[in-house]
Amino acid sequence: MRRFTRFACIDWSGARGERLPGIAVAECHADGGPPRLSGPPGSWSRQAVLDWLVDRADESADMLIGFDFSASFPFADRGAFFPGWDRSPADARALWALVDGICEDEPHLGANGFVDHEDAARHFRRHRGREGVDFGGGAGRMRLVETRTQARPASCFNLVGAKQVGKSSLTGMRLLHRLAGRIPVWPFDPVPEKGPLIVEIYTSIAAVAAARPPGRTKMRDATSIAQALAALGSAPPPAPEHHDDHSADALVTAAWLRIAAGQPHLWHPAPPFSPAITATEGWTFGVA
Repeated sequence: MRRFTRFACIDWSGARGERLPGIAVAECHADGGPPRLSGPPGSWSRQAVLDWLVDRADESADMLIGFDFSASFPFADRGAFFPGWDRSPADARALWALVDGICEDEPHLGANGFVDHEDAARHFRRHRGREGVDFGGGAGRMRLVETRTQARPASCFNLVGAKQVGKSSLTGMRLLHRLAGRIPVWPFDPVPEKGPLIVEIYTSIAAVAAARPPGRTKMRDATSIAQALAALGSAPPPAPEHHDDHSADALVTAAWLRIAAGQPHLWHPAPPFSPAITATEGWTFGVA
């Protein structure tokens, strides 16, 4: 099993704008030192994260990198990402290309153009009561991995409410497409023998592993962060560090990745994990 020496978590954001307070990057090393934030609060843009990833690829960094966005949409439940649309892609990489192509003129790796696209909009629940005829009602469609986890994720097709993750996922797909294979993305790609690797994660899984109660996984103060890191066998970062829920998620999840990466069963989930699922819907690392 591959052993990494560096770990990073990127708390992502699908919000409008360039420099986004919702993006935080934290790194730690396999030697057990405390995780540290990279860059001052509010300094990250989606393009800056892409540039950072390209740098990690160029240096062949021995790093496992976790992103908290869904790298794909539901497919298995209806045999397509967008049933009835003749441009519905056959796999996740084609989905990334479709999203980036439709939004190519939108700045800051935004994805509003995709959710407002006439054919795509039929599948989304949007603000102001706009629910597409193919959204499906209720909570919306789910990927198979989302039916397996206790993290209670929202449907990627739901763009309404505090827990919505759709725009985060769409902007993340633009990033993955523009990364152009420089860094493998598990499980769409096999784990490489060397160099960096990207995985999708839920920060709430890391928080629960760090002894936070389910439903109360958000942390916004130094004491809570230190307690969570201690539960993961990690020292807290030296003060001063910026504390909000985004930086806390990044810090704690980076420390969790350091432990989880060494657990073989997380790299080989039980069914319905399969080659067909890895090509279309993907999987969330940490869901066994």
